[in-house]
Amino acid sequence: MDHQSVLRRPPDVDPLALTPSGEGEELRAVVRDFLHDTSPPEVVRELVESRHGYDPAAWKRMAAELGVHGLAVPEAYGGAGYTFAELAVVLEEAGRALLCAPLFSTVVLAANALLESGDEAACARYLPPIVAGELVATIGLPAAPGGELGGQPGGCTAQRRGGGWVVGGTLGCLVDGDTADLVLVLARGPDGPTLFACERGSSGFASEPMRVLDGTRRQARLRLRDAPATPVGVPGDGERIVAGVVDLALTALAAEQLGGSAYALDSSVGYVSERRQFGRPIGSFQAIKHRLADLLVEVEAARSASGYATWAAASGTPELPLAASAAKAVCSDAFTRASAELVQMHGGMGFTWEHPAHLYVRRARSSEVFLGTPALHRRRVAQLVGVSVSPH
Repeated sequence: MDHQSVLRRPPDVDPLALTPSGEGEELRAVVRDFLHDTSPPEVVRELVESRHGYDPAAWKRMAAELGVHGLAVPEAYGGAGYTFAELAVVLEEAGRALLCAPLFSTVVLAANALLESGDEAACARYLPPIVAGELVATIGLPAAPGGELGGQPGGCTAQRRGGGWVVGGTLGCLVDGDTADLVLVLARGPDGPTLFACERGSSGFASEPMRVLDGTRRQARLRLRDAPATPVGVPGDGERIVAGVVDLALTALAAEQLGGSAYALDSSVGYVSERRQFGRPIGSFQAIKHRLADLLVEVEAARSASGYATWAAASGTPELPLAASAAKAVCSDAFTRASAELVQMHGGMGFTWEHPAHLYVRRARSSEVFLGTPALHRRRVAQLVGVSVSPH
C-alpha cells in the first residue's frame, strides 16, 4: 500500500464493523462473570506468588467451558473459526481482571505464529492441544522492552545435526520456561531466519525466571544449547512470520490495556460516588469531576484506537501495522494515566499494598514499554504515513 495514500484519505471501514455486536457483548458478559469468580484481586495476589503464576485448573476450564483458546483458530484444528474481533473481547476482559494465565503467550503469540507459518503439519500437531488447554506455548519475540521492532533472530542460530536440527542461543519470552511446553524460536539457519519449535523436556533447554515489575505476567530467559528443534514454515520465512505476529500482539496488548483502563475508571467513579467529605460525596467536587471527565475522554480515545486495530487484524487489511502501532501508543498512555488516577482517587488507601490499585499500576507501566514504548510507535506511525521524523 502507498503510505501517502493512507495519509490522504481515511480507510474504508464499515462503521458497523467497529460497533460491538450482540454476540460479542454476550461473550463479554460470559467472560466477565467467569473472571469475576476465578480472578478476583485476592486470587490474583495468590497467583503472583505461586509456583507457576497461574491456576492450571482455571486455565483448562477457560478452554473447556468458554472455548476461549480456540476462538480465532480454524475449525480444521479444533477451533471455533471466529476472528480476532472475538478474541479481542476476551483480551479486554482479561486486562480488566489482570488475568494471571498464559493467554497472551499461548493464544495470541504462539497460535498465531503457527497459523501465520502456513505449516499444516505443525498446526495439526500443536493447535488442537492449545485449543484444549493442554499445551502452554510461547514465542521468543525479537523486540526487547523499549527496543526497535522487527523480525531479527538475534543471537539464536540453527544447524543440522544427525538428520535433524539443533538451536542455540539466549532469548527472552513470556511465561516461565518451566511452564511452557512449547517455545517457538526465530533462529538464523543456512537458508536464512527460520522459525523453529522447541519442546520442553528436551536436552539443552534451560530456563531462568526474570525479575519483572509486573508479577501477573511472568517472563523468562531461555538458554538453548544444541536443543533439538523442528522447522516451522518455509525455511528463511521466519522474519515475515514473526513480523506479522508482532502486529497482532500489539493489537492484543492494546485491548488488554483498554480493559485495565476501563476498570480503573469504573473503580474510581464508584469510589468517589460513595466516599464522603464535608457531608457530601467527593465525586461532587468540581476538581474531581474535571479529572474524571478528562480520564473518560482518554479511555474513549483508547477504545476507538483499539477498535480500529482490532478491525484491521480481523479483516486482514494491510493497514494493520499502522493501526496496531497507533493503538499501542494511545492505549499505553490511557492505561498509565488511568492507573495513576486509580491510586490518587482512592486517597491514602490507594497507596497501600492491600489495595489492588498498585497491581494495575505495575501492569500499566510494564505494558507501556513491552513491545516498544509509545514514542517508538508514534515514530513508526509517522514513518508509515510518510512523515520524516528525527530518531530522537
